[in-house]
Amino acid sequence: MIDTPRTSHEPRTPGRRGRSALRNALVVGATLALAAAGTVTALTGTASAASTLAGAAAEQGRYFGTAIAAGRMGESDYMSVLNREFDSITAENAMKWDALQPSRNSFNFSTADRIANHARSQGMKLRGHTLVWHSQLPSWVTSLSTNDLRSTMNNHINRVMGQYKGQVHSWDVVNEAFEDGSSGARRNSVFQQRLGNGFIEEAFRTARAADPDAKLCYNDYNTDNWNHAKTQAVYNMVRDFKSRGVPIDCVGFQAHFNSGNPVPSNYHTTLQNFADLGVDVQITELDIAGSGSSQAEQFKGVTQACLAVSRCTGITVWGVTDKYSWRSSDTPLLFDGNYNKKPAYQGVMEALGGSDGGGTTGGTDGGTDGGTTGGGDTASCTVTYEQTERWGDRFNGRVTVRAGSAPITNWSTTVTVSSPQKISATWNGTPSWDSSGNVMTMRPSGNGTLAAGSSTSFGFTVMANGNWNAPRLGSCTAS
Repeated sequence: MIDTPRTSHEPRTPGRRGRSALRNALVVGATLALAAAGTVTALTGTASAASTLAGAAAEQGRYFGTAIAAGRMGESDYMSVLNREFDSITAENAMKWDALQPSRNSFNFSTADRIANHARSQGMKLRGHTLVWHSQLPSWVTSLSTNDLRSTMNNHINRVMGQYKGQVHSWDVVNEAFEDGSSGARRNSVFQQRLGNGFIEEAFRTARAADPDAKLCYNDYNTDNWNHAKTQAVYNMVRDFKSRGVPIDCVGFQAHFNSGNPVPSNYHTTLQNFADLGVDVQITELDIAGSGSSQAEQFKGVTQACLAVSRCTGITVWGVTDKYSWRSSDTPLLFDGNYNKKPAYQGVMEALGGSDGGGTTGGTDGGTDGGTTGGGDTASCTVTYEQTERWGDRFNGRVTVRAGSAPITNWSTTVTVSSPQKISATWNGTPSWDSSGNVMTMRPSGNGTLAAGSSTSFGFTVMANGNWNAPRLGSCTAS
């Protein structure tokens, strides 16, 4: 049982936090346990060691994201680091119920749209957070009758997912529905009180119908230690859902750590056991109180644990910079208040096999090029792939090309499909083909010049001919 207050990410002042040195010894067991894990084939490539979080993670077949606040999007340094380092965005608060539907049937998407539009313009993934949660819930919801609450919950899911259909990679459909402690009980929320245990299943079924292509996740905190009752309760729910065909695709682990709740030695075991149920696992809200090498070792251990589990698809840190963190006094993020890279950043990059360019500066030169990094300004790029649509005989794919730590004026990459697949159409690029017709080399079509950390994308249609394997990407070369 964890005897510290829960590490919420609500926009109010957090409760008591331990400020003592983090116990990195507990990470050692998790780190050593990774040695037996297999490697993961990545659908990405680079011309050299990646020099950003997103680029290095892409080399490992993962995304690396962050939570952002729309109110910070006018700050140049904030946006410079965001655009340079991350390839996935979660809205910190703008997609929660109180922000989107403050009064019944009165929806306001303007702030959330701003975040979604930025993700789309940068070729970033978008995580949806969150549809059904007991907190940041308008007071009018808590006074509804059982029937009204059921219809309102389903209407909220349908309206919000409909607004962002085709844009959100993964949705946190239900958030924090279990109690802390040794009981493994469901949280006594208004949804649990009125609708009973079935509300979680109902929410997932409604969500699947609302956007069949989005990944549907259950998300919670303090589920990191495999031996804890809360972890076991969530595991049993997911196992039950999978056995009965309830649509659940992923489990999110918030991963808010501090001295009273450090990274457990069995963290890798927890991630792997959930993945073995047939769901993806995602680290969704990572922040670790502390500083220096101790904090760096814990960030490194979490990253290694994700890399050791093939179905761990990505990591999201809960904020860009310490100064805007919901627990800022704990300095829990990868960039300090001046956007300098911390040892924790270098720990993550070491785990990912990337290079931080030899520098520590974040976005402190006005945000025009994301800062200067000594020795890291050679032209480089990374490429990542995702399927965007699928029909009975074909599917569409999108490749995002992202510049490294220096601007580029040209790029190229290859896309290989498996016979009998054939690429039947392309857009936003200039293709050429090898003699087999299975390897396409794509070059820019007016979109070759990219600022440092910026991205563009091209797309194509693959006639499956019975083979639904994802295309393979070659290295990205830049000049």
